[in-house]
Amino acid sequence: MIFKSSTRVLTVHHRSVWQWVSATTRMLCSKPNQRQTELMARSLPKRMPLPGVQHIVVVSSGKGGVGKTTTAVNLAVTLSQHGKSVGLLDGDIFGPSVPRMMNVSEEPLVDEQNRMVPLLNYGVKCLSIGLLVDSGPVVWRGPLVMSAIQRLLKGALWGPLDILIVDTPPGTGDVHLSLSQNVPIDGVVLISSPQAAALDITKKGAQMYRMLQVPLIGLVENMSHVVCDKCSNRIELAENVIDMYVKELSIDVLARVPIEKDVMKCSDAGTPVCLKFPNSQLAKAYSSIATKVIQFLAIKQKP
Repeated sequence: MIFKSSTRVLTVHHRSVWQWVSATTRMLCSKPNQRQTELMARSLPKRMPLPGVQHIVVVSSGKGGVGKTTTAVNLAVTLSQHGKSVGLLDGDIFGPSVPRMMNVSEEPLVDEQNRMVPLLNYGVKCLSIGLLVDSGPVVWRGPLVMSAIQRLLKGALWGPLDILIVDTPPGTGDVHLSLSQNVPIDGVVLISSPQAAALDITKKGAQMYRMLQVPLIGLVENMSHVVCDKCSNRIELAENVIDMYVKELSIDVLARVPIEKDVMKCSDAGTPVCLKFPNSQLAKAYSSIATKVIQFLAIKQKP
């Protein structure tokens, strides 16, 4: 009897939880009325362009561990090689890795207006929360994270810049919302490996930016294949499932980036692989991505 009673109680509790989830989902998905929209707008920060920054491009993955920061770093450096003045903002508050990959470690200086001066290396202006806090973990709640993003964005002397690349953390949380609410984003470069598990999460990130009315530049397929360094034979690592996703999202594949053993060594050493090995397949892939980003921004800028 006790077992049956416990089972019945658990079943009732289980149903009540799902009823609450269903009701909450309907509430969140329902379109707000005019008064609700006005009230929400009052609490949002003003979306204002950064002084001296012409374009802002976000690098996003949704899924972690797919080479997003590596792409952001090499894209920023390659854009600089293409003659653009470039900045790189590390928006990953909890796991900043741009300082290591860009070989910067000094705390940024502050000018007379209390604005941080980004560090400069490889022709790219860099700023990260990893330069401002100790080496310990960042254990913050959402409001602190959003305040940090606003400080890194609007409390820094970024200009003059042609393009500011923002490396975002995995997921679809506070950082992405804070970015889209504070500054106008010109486009998003999506990063994913060819696995369906990674593409599913990247698709959610793409849908989030579509909801926020941020245009998608395209998708970079990381770790798509391996090229043998002895016979130059190309070995595909996954079935060609990415074409189905880009077709569904109505975007293009910007590049299919192979796995190369030098990537890890260069990232750990703080030297972007596009500089260390300018004739590699990786460097050519990043050059292709940079060219397509420049073309996208040029078309978007036209009236």
